[in-house]
Amino acid sequence: MVFLKKALLLSAASIGACAAAPVLAQQPAATTQQATIQALANGIVVRRGDVETRVTALTDDILRVRVARGGRMPEDASWAVSPEVRAQSVSVTAARDGFSTPSMRVRIDPRTGAMTVTDSAGKVITADAVDPVSLDGTAFTLRKAMPQSEHYFGMGDKTGGGLDRRGYSYVNWNTDAFGFTSSTDPIYKSIPFFIGVGAESGSYGLFLDNTHRTWFDFGHREQDVLAFGGPDGPIDYYVINGPSTAEVVRRYTDLTGKAPLVPKWSLGYQQSRYSYMSADEVRQIASRLRTDQVPTDVIWLDIDFQDRNRPFTTNPQTFPDLPGLARDMAAQGIRLVAITDLHIARVPGREYPIYEQGLRDNLYVRNAEGETYVAPVWPGPSVFPDFTDKDARTFWAGLYRDFLDAGIAGFWNDMNEPAIFETPTKTMPVDNIHHIDSDDFAERDATHAEIHNVYGMQNTRATLEGLEALRPDQRPFIMTRASYAGGQRYSVTWTGDNLSTWDHLKLAVHQLINLGLSGFSYSAADAGGFAGGPSADLLTRWFQLGAFMPIFRDHAAKDTPRAEPWVDGEQHLAIRRRFVNERYRLMPYLYGLAEQNSRTGDPIMRPIFYDYPAAVNAPCDQSMVFTVGASLLVAPSPNPESPRSYDVCLPEGGWFDYWTGLPVSDARGEEGRTRLAAGDVQGRQRGVQIVSETPRIDHMPVFIRAGTILPRQPVVQSTAFKPQGPLSLDIYPGEDCRGEIYADDETTTAHRGGAFLRQTVRCSVGANGRLTISFDERQGSFAPWWNEIAVTVHGWSGNATVGAGRDRYDATTDATARTVSFTLPDSAARGGEIRISRR
Repeated sequence: MVFLKKALLLSAASIGACAAAPVLAQQPAATTQQATIQALANGIVVRRGDVETRVTALTDDILRVRVARGGRMPEDASWAVSPEVRAQSVSVTAARDGFSTPSMRVRIDPRTGAMTVTDSAGKVITADAVDPVSLDGTAFTLRKAMPQSEHYFGMGDKTGGGLDRRGYSYVNWNTDAFGFTSSTDPIYKSIPFFIGVGAESGSYGLFLDNTHRTWFDFGHREQDVLAFGGPDGPIDYYVINGPSTAEVVRRYTDLTGKAPLVPKWSLGYQQSRYSYMSADEVRQIASRLRTDQVPTDVIWLDIDFQDRNRPFTTNPQTFPDLPGLARDMAAQGIRLVAITDLHIARVPGREYPIYEQGLRDNLYVRNAEGETYVAPVWPGPSVFPDFTDKDARTFWAGLYRDFLDAGIAGFWNDMNEPAIFETPTKTMPVDNIHHIDSDDFAERDATHAEIHNVYGMQNTRATLEGLEALRPDQRPFIMTRASYAGGQRYSVTWTGDNLSTWDHLKLAVHQLINLGLSGFSYSAADAGGFAGGPSADLLTRWFQLGAFMPIFRDHAAKDTPRAEPWVDGEQHLAIRRRFVNERYRLMPYLYGLAEQNSRTGDPIMRPIFYDYPAAVNAPCDQSMVFTVGASLLVAPSPNPESPRSYDVCLPEGGWFDYWTGLPVSDARGEEGRTRLAAGDVQGRQRGVQIVSETPRIDHMPVFIRAGTILPRQPVVQSTAFKPQGPLSLDIYPGEDCRGEIYADDETTTAHRGGAFLRQTVRCSVGANGRLTISFDERQGSFAPWWNEIAVTVHGWSGNATVGAGRDRYDATTDATARTVSFTLPDSAARGGEIRISRR
């Protein structure tokens, strides 16, 4: 893969942050003292001078490395990794210089204490550089070798450097970064986890579990050295073996937790603005969406629905009957999601009893003097629940009762970096005091310097705990702006206050891909851009890409041009509606990927090399290309503002054009439109197939992998409405031909008890081109919405007969589309085989 390299432009905030990190060229000289190695049942202890390093194997493929200052190990506690996971252990095979598991080998250089981790064949996974551990008071720096062929991904939604992190440096400090640019750092989230992807060595992951203001440098300040560290906190990190990127992500989510299955409606189109100013305006927006037949599942309520911006209130003049509004929307298949910022207005007395309740029980963050911390945010002077205390989370959780009773379906935790007005740091003083009384942490006070990066995540945790307690049978939907590693257990996320520019459209793709690799499979970027106002073409392009992103929300700022689908006239509305329609047709596929993610951690939106590792070296700029699952490849221009033609490299194995259903070689009839990469031999494709694309505003190139069985459905105006007609299965024959059907009741937790339908469907091509479709036995007890299944086989030529045993099914062939189509009763697809023969 060709990754564009741009000069790193650091914002003033990031320059200051980086200046606080150690200067790598000034490392102290290595001590000459030899390292001693003590064997453990699950690893080793390495002692060198007053530094003790404990390397243990949680599993055959996950190592934990902890470093003790002065021989004293830090507290064994974590906001990201549960006690049960940290307690995992496997026995290892001891060696004189380290140990091995069945898939990894750890070696320690006794002269330097440097650690090298290899796979079982001796291929290096990661290796320490010279002077691997440097301590300076409470601060620390760790240094690893950085092979020239290695690329780096993850780190959440960090900007700077495009998709690849190599050559750039980053600081983890959750920041309210309104109007951030492609070089702004830090921004809203801190996920100190990266994936190294090598052309030859495969992939591995590294997660530094430290909540302080840590930093990562991918060869920016010292060539061929990957360094990371922090000003304080534990030296506690995990090395995750691959060798594939997919295996790294799955194991990282084994470590930090997997996102629960979202309600299906959250995968639908979502309409928002800061703000819809009244219940009447919300009704007008809903009416227009239905009149224009733009399928929609959600309308969002931003802060102006509240009384004087006070969380958990409703403006009595503009939203006099919130339950009535929710009922009216539900009748149209639209749910309401409401914002609940974490700042509580400091209003003494009975007017706002929430404030008094938390004050009475001492549940707010304190300043350095021990008094309740007060600072200005949207409601004016405000206080802040102390979410690292379980009692404060319980207090916050209970506040959702009235909104749930009113019919609000989901919640939006914004401003939770936490954002503070009228201060140059945009946040709390680092010497504010939090009380930790949670999980397996020792009960104690901690400064905001330690808690800052997990404050937003613990806010979403409190929200989730409330929704689960108040509606235990319903799947919650929560969106957050700030989070930390493992936050995917509690909420979905979005990239914050972006801009209406072509650069931000490109940035959105990079951010969402890297969020998916960092555990946040459910992510969004404000379609059209939050600030500035998009041109007609920019908004249309954003709709085209948004239709294939995990969460699809159109959102714009106050005092900016309107950005609803219809604002630029009928031509653009028709294009945008077509792509929203396509998202709803694909809903069975998207929902199946969501359910798969809840079990495996595989992201919905993926870089092309996730499932096709050889794509790392493809001779095209694929920085904007992504896949939806393994089967659907979306290929926008790497320069989306440009009308120039560009090349798309399709991995080997064969592809179909999604829109025509034809094999790519047939769908591109003009001479020179497709060609094989250099090195291919006649009669057999090796490597990639290169397709030339010329941008046009009504089209987005999308391809389907040969070997895919793709479930789709008729278009509905909301997931609340039952599709009218059969479930569709589009079959694109090829190697390892398969697909999966998944269904459940879409909103409750009954699927956890077996109330689901999961079925694998396969296909194979036999003698004389005969195609066999095999339906595995169904799992689960759920009865689906469909009674029939409409099958379309692509790439077919000639007539066809379709049968199963003695049963025959009417088939229709289309020579132009190269398809054969037929419809089965659902009973015929519950197990067994269907054969399609040429005649």
